Parts: sequence; C-alpha cells; structure tokens
Amino acid sequence: MLLGPFFLIMGIIFVGGLIQALVQSLGYLPAFGMDSVSLEYYRRVLTDFRFISSLRHTFYIALTSSALSVALGVFVAFLVHKTKRSNKFSFTLLRVPIVIPHIVVIIMIFHIFFQTGILSRFAFAIGLIESAHDFPLLIFDRGGVGVIIVYLYKQIPFVMLMVISISRNIDSKYFQVAENLGASPFQIMTRITLPLLAPTILSAFLFCFAFGFGAFEVPFLLGSPARQTLPILAFIEYTSPVLDDRPAAMAINVIISVISLIMIWVYAKVLSILTKRGMEGAIV
Repeated sequence: MLLGPFFLIMGIIFVGGLIQALVQSLGYLPAFGMDSVSLEYYRRVLTDFRFISSLRHTFYIALTSSALSVALGVFVAFLVHKTKRSNKFSFTLLRVPIVIPHIVVIIMIFHIFFQTGILSRFAFAIGLIESAHDFPLLIFDRGGVGVIIVYLYKQIPFVMLMVISISRNIDSKYFQVAENLGASPFQIMTRITLPLLAPTILSAFLFCFAFGFGAFEVPFLLGSPARQTLPILAFIEYTSPVLDDRPAAMAINVIISVISLIMIWVYAKVLSILTKRGMEGAIV
C-alpha cells in the first residue's frame, strides 16, 4: 500500500511512453503532417537487413555477457561460500564495481584494453609485440569484446552478491543429512545447492540479459560502427533528418519492449517450475 503511489506514477510513465511510441510507430505524427495509420514501418523495419543484423548482434552481446557473468559469478560465489571467509569488508569490495557508473568503467576499459592502452604498452615494453597494431583489437571490434568486458566487470559482482546472500539462508540441515547419507561434495552441489539456487541464478541471468539487451551507452562508445545494437539503430533512425525515419525508430523501440515483455513472461514460467523442482529435489 505504501509503495502504491510510486508504482502508480512509474506505471503511468511507462505505459504512457509505450503507448506514445506505439502510436508514433504506426506513422501517426500530426505535428509533422503525418496523420495516417499504417503497419508499413514495421514491415520496413522487419525486412531491413540492418535490423536483422542488429538483432543478432544484440542477442549475441546480451547472451554472451549474461552467460559468462552468471557462470563466473556462481563459480566464485561457491568458492567464497566454501571458504567461509566472507565478511563485511569483502562484501563492500564486491559492491564497488556495482556502484561505479558505466561511463567511468568505459573510460577505464578503454585505457587498459585499447591498442595504445596500458596492456599494449606493457606488451611492447617486454617485447611481446613490435607495434601497437600487433596488439589484438579489443575496443571498437566487430566481436564486441570491449562491450562484454564492461558488462562482466559490472555483472559478475552483482551475481556473486545475489548467490552468496541466498546461499547463506539455505538451511544447513539439507547438507548435514546429505553428508550423513554419504553424498559427495559434488553431489551436494548438483543435487541440493544448485536446485535451491536455480531461481536466484535465473533472476540474475535475466537482470544481466535485460540490461545488455537494452543498454545504449556501452555499445555506443565501445562497439564497432559496423555492428550496431538495436538501441543504437533506433537512436540513428530517430536523429535522422528525414522525418519518415522517426516512426521506424519508434517501431524498433516497440519491438525491443515486446521482446523484453516476452522474456519476463518466460522468466515467470521457468521460475515457477524451477522453484517447485528445487524444493522437491531438496526434500527428496
């Protein structure tokens, strides 16, 4: 009830913006003399090679960064939880990459991994490369390595915090019973810990994927001009001097929103299944 006004205001802003984008994506912009409604801009976008290429590249960036972040974050969280040495200071260190703004991380990654950056100069100093051009292109590259590195730096600590916080609340009786029955550490991890943590891991993956799929500033500043993500393509269309491109930009934004809503629906379905199976597996 206390959060009701906040959700009401945010709901109005979100729904209002989505409705406005949907109306404009149909070509209805009376202020610019465009008062007809048509699905032509969706057909134009969906059949455009640039959109298909951007969609593939966006999914690639989001899936790769999310999968690596979850895998590495869960692995390190297990190591930290196993050593039982996590304390308030270590948790504070984990929060530092999360609170640092993305623009600061972008500048840091640029100066470290660019062909004239710190790593390149160090490799040149010890004789591994003969010139800056011999250093692998990690920034502005077609594979989006620089973009993924930024996401990993921000998302791995986020996944670790989520997993460690939930794993601390798992009843130790599960592990004690399993050990008494002769279960190995690997069996305990795969049959008890992972099923109970599956909803949390899925949530972390969805958060990472949603950000990577809809982020603008990181791929805009570190990505390759030859391979653009969907938010960048929408920005280019929206800032085009040709007014006929603005409905196409709104159509791209609506498609991004629809994909995000589908991901939320799939997440809710899978989450309910994993939660049920996790509890049943732990009980068995």
